Amino acid sequence: MIKFDYRNADALVVGAENGLNLSQEFDEYKDKIAWIIADLNKRKDKPGQWLQWMNLGYSEETVWYVKEYAALVRNRFDNLLVLGIGGSALGGLAVTEALLKPYWNLLSKEQRDGYPRIFFLDNIDPDSINGLLNILDLKKTLINVITKSGDTAETMSQFLIVKDRLEKELGDDYRKNIVATTDKKTGILRQIAEQEGYKTFVVPDDVGGRFSVFSAVGLLPFALLGLDIDEITNGIKDMDLALKNTDIKENIAAQNALIQYLMDTKKGKDISVMMPYSSRLKYVADWYVQLWAESLGKNEDLNGNHVHVGPTPIAALGATDQHSQIQLYNEGPNNKIINFIRVEEFDTILEIPRIFEYTGIGYLGGKTINSLLNAEADSTRVALSDYARPTVTITLPKVDGYNIAQLLYMLEVQTAIAGELYNINTFNQPGVEQAKNYTYALMGRAGYEDSARSLQAKMSLA
Repeated sequence: MIKFDYRNADALVVGAENGLNLSQEFDEYKDKIAWIIADLNKRKDKPGQWLQWMNLGYSEETVWYVKEYAALVRNRFDNLLVLGIGGSALGGLAVTEALLKPYWNLLSKEQRDGYPRIFFLDNIDPDSINGLLNILDLKKTLINVITKSGDTAETMSQFLIVKDRLEKELGDDYRKNIVATTDKKTGILRQIAEQEGYKTFVVPDDVGGRFSVFSAVGLLPFALLGLDIDEITNGIKDMDLALKNTDIKENIAAQNALIQYLMDTKKGKDISVMMPYSSRLKYVADWYVQLWAESLGKNEDLNGNHVHVGPTPIAALGATDQHSQIQLYNEGPNNKIINFIRVEEFDTILEIPRIFEYTGIGYLGGKTINSLLNAEADSTRVALSDYARPTVTITLPKVDGYNIAQLLYMLEVQTAIAGELYNINTFNQPGVEQAKNYTYALMGRAGYEDSARSLQAKMSLA
């Protein structure tokens, strides 16, 4: 199991002004936390609660269908192109970057054991889209278009472009190069997929995009790339069992949810930095930013009060960002809590040669890059405590499917618990919808004419 160390968030280490008396806080909140955990697990099977993501580790049917399709198309494609944005891409990016061999797309087909290269189009920058499509052989590319609503403007515009190019190159056979992941019954993409005859997978009901990584949204690309999705689901199930424990002293997701919440509400530390010390976990930090920001940044609480709550998440990477951000964290405003992710055992060992031993860098010879990176993590954590800056540390035994699944699921549950502590709706995003509606209006979508007129008037005043 992954481990969680909260000692450097305690007042005993960083002082009463910036730290928490965690023993006292755990005792004070133990009943509330126990109720929240029990209530989340009680509500997870009820429609409309948006908690079905808690059941994804047990979806054997989805796993079976995903494996079957992956076996069917094995060795048919050189490339996998994922079209999606936000939760439709960030989870896939986080897991594939963590679990595939480094520089996967630069490896030969033999080195990839015949599995395809992976590309994510998660933005609509025209130069990036044209640049990628101009170098991909679309005849040898499987397109996975992902949108639950089926009308996400960014994803569907990408799809229209790619579909047009595919059809021109392949004729009627282009349909074999498209697989859609969308709502089971409704939406424009579902309608198109059924008309066109695309292979489809389902984004389950009551699973929001930022919580969808362990549905077919993520599992399908993972299986197509040869990742062990049984190992992933085993990690989810074991972590789910551990996080059903209603005792906060035994539940790491509850512990960190409460720490983050109290640092914000009691200590004014409304910035949550996620800083893994592993390049393979870089996109885990990006995924966390969406999970935390979209879930917890809310105008209204559940009682209709205007509260404007939510910590601001920041992604960082150790040791890289020690040279770009740590100066601010140590000596700037003390308004942050830093979440370190540390890896105990890397896949490879890299020794530093014993050369130039007569110089000031001679001490590095004979050591390993592995020990240097973890020394950087430990020293940065201690240095931050010297400046009375609170930190917590999540430690993974190693980066594999089991532990990555545990990490992401733990952070999802942590987010759900934090939302209950803030007394907000963790699973909606009304602040995102307004900008979407304005985009529809500007692009001339039918039914948005009044919004277009209102928007034009506002833009003329800007």
